[in-house]
Amino acid sequence: MSTDSHLGAGADSTRSLAGRTIIMSGGSRGIGLAIALRAAQDGANVAIVAKTAEPHPKLEGTVYTAAEQIEAAGGRALPIIGDVRDDSSVAEAVAQTAETFGGIDIVVNNASAIDLSPTADLAMKKFDLMHSINSRGSFLLAKTALPHLKASNAAHVLTLSPPLNLNPEWAGKHLGYTMAKYGMSLVTLGLAEELKADGVAANSLWPHTTIATAAVNNLLGGAELMARSRTPQIVADAAWAVLTSDPRQVTGNFFIDDELLRERGVTDFSVYAHDTSRSGSIGHGPDDLELDLFLDE
Repeated sequence: MSTDSHLGAGADSTRSLAGRTIIMSGGSRGIGLAIALRAAQDGANVAIVAKTAEPHPKLEGTVYTAAEQIEAAGGRALPIIGDVRDDSSVAEAVAQTAETFGGIDIVVNNASAIDLSPTADLAMKKFDLMHSINSRGSFLLAKTALPHLKASNAAHVLTLSPPLNLNPEWAGKHLGYTMAKYGMSLVTLGLAEELKADGVAANSLWPHTTIATAAVNNLLGGAELMARSRTPQIVADAAWAVLTSDPRQVTGNFFIDDELLRERGVTDFSVYAHDTSRSGSIGHGPDDLELDLFLDE
């Protein structure tokens, strides 16, 4: 799904993220870490801005362990203990990243909070948390990094958020969360239009299926849903495809991971299955993968 251009228009197999600087919200585990590691394979610089200084009893990874993995993969890492909800914390993180690596080329809005409670059951504290991290945090990080992005010739803002699907089903199921995620998508829509003359791309990326992460395992469906999910590597490969594209040609898109990779010639998606015994089709059969939120059948 796209509002402006397809990936193919700006695709170039010779592109690389070598020497590019990424600042990412979150990223100590899951999809964010997978994206960081894929960039590190090219020799990218990656600043991870997260609150995970200490290990969580149910979640693997901290900013420090993520940094170690990024360095081991071939990149340069900058672990930053920061809070995407706090203006001064974000300003400090952006300044530290630019000073360390000499600029910023890419913003990845990865941090996100989730609570799928219906309206009557959703505590306003959780509502505020989701909006302050998801929509406000994405706006704030991109806004703060803008001077550096405008100075780059390969500037991208990539936000992990869904297409703006106005099917009432999604707002009706979990209004608070839907508002927070669509707020992230509006960051993409607005920045792509606002910054197209500056050569700064803004795109969103969303998985076609659920992804086998700690959030899926602990909050959404446990082992059964994990088995019906793909690995974070599919989102990482799709993100790499976007971030190595020409920002003046590839902007304003709401990409779906496997659709995007199919455009780039990928035909075997079985390599991304968390449970390799699954058929790979997406639907409601016993061996099918689970369609992700915000995507209609």
